Amino acid sequence: MAFFSWFKELNTKERKALYAGFGGYAVDAFDFMIYSFLIPTLIAAWGMTKGEAGMIATSSLISSAVGGWLAGILADRFGRVRVLQWTIATFCLFTFLSGFTNSFWQLLITRTLQGIGFGGEWTVVTMMMGEMIRSPQHRAKAVGTVQSSWSVGWAAAALLYWFFFAVLDEGTAWRACFWIGIVPALWITYVRRNVSDPEIYTQTRRKIAEGKLHGNFMQIFAPEHLKTTILGSLLCSGMLGGYYAITTWLPTYLKTVRGLSVFNTSAYLIVLIVGSFVGYIVGAILSDKLGRRGAFIFFAVASFLLGMAYTMLPITDSAMLLLGFPLGIVVQGIFAGIGAYLTELYPNHIRGSGQGFCYNLGRGIGSFFPIAVGMLAQTGSLVKAIGMVAGGGYLLVVVCALLLPETRGKSLVTADFTH
Repeated sequence: MAFFSWFKELNTKERKALYAGFGGYAVDAFDFMIYSFLIPTLIAAWGMTKGEAGMIATSSLISSAVGGWLAGILADRFGRVRVLQWTIATFCLFTFLSGFTNSFWQLLITRTLQGIGFGGEWTVVTMMMGEMIRSPQHRAKAVGTVQSSWSVGWAAAALLYWFFFAVLDEGTAWRACFWIGIVPALWITYVRRNVSDPEIYTQTRRKIAEGKLHGNFMQIFAPEHLKTTILGSLLCSGMLGGYYAITTWLPTYLKTVRGLSVFNTSAYLIVLIVGSFVGYIVGAILSDKLGRRGAFIFFAVASFLLGMAYTMLPITDSAMLLLGFPLGIVVQGIFAGIGAYLTELYPNHIRGSGQGFCYNLGRGIGSFFPIAVGMLAQTGSLVKAIGMVAGGGYLLVVVCALLLPETRGKSLVTADFTH
């Protein structure tokens, strides 16, 4: 495909980093998304309310915000690759331990701790890829390709959910969905053996050690960066909140509102997930063609419109199956450019702090969207609750994108090295 012609221009170091990022982000997605499939089962097994189910999702997202923020700071100090390994180990371990829980409170604790590694992994892997790619015109494509692995992890969660519930009794099946989350920790071995820190990072650390450059977390709140930090955080809040409002509750909607079986729920979600993979590729292309901001606005508007059509229009199950493909494209395509964009917004010496803070504060704020849907659904329609909450998020994306600068084509080699 013409889209992947840029891949031939990557050197060995860039390709190995891309493989590491792709695999790391895929297992990140699996460990996070598997819970959304298990919500109906756990509600039935433990008598949880929808509000409590949403609280678990929200709690893991809040902790992921803290984890991403800390990972960004640590990655600036200890290196991208080392911190990436730490984050993978964390979310794999606590996903595994979630399979041994027996109550709402126990699962709340393990999923909250899992979130720390989940949030940290995204921050480090997107920043590492953004810095590793030498050519600015390929940055969004490379980071977008890495992020497309979210769909691979999501698909793995859907398939394993179907498999375990097909071959095991329900009480064991949901636990197995969590237990298998420990297996991807083996990916740490590949990262350790094949990936090294980007040259831009090592050069920056050398300048800091020589006293030629000073960088600390609080600099992202300095007058010259404060507007970027505030608007970048709000942009991510709307983007992630809208996404979480739709995808966290979609399996529950399909099973309880549409009355689909476990098998059919997985089938509908696979169509959505395939669309999501395509969405990352389309998003990466549009991020380079339209600019970062134009792509965000396009996908925000399209996500809201298609999300409402998917859940509110009186369409048949067959039509819903077909509509899942374009819905998947738009709800994931919006994320294709965000990793490259945040990398480009900050100078080299505070990139980890800035990127980690913006995306993960956004994740923290966005984490309240699923619980908001759950609370609203207790007194009204689940469909309307999803629409109200997701719509507010995507409107915020449009406003922030209009107020932030365009960074397409920016070179990181010449990024600000001043005090």
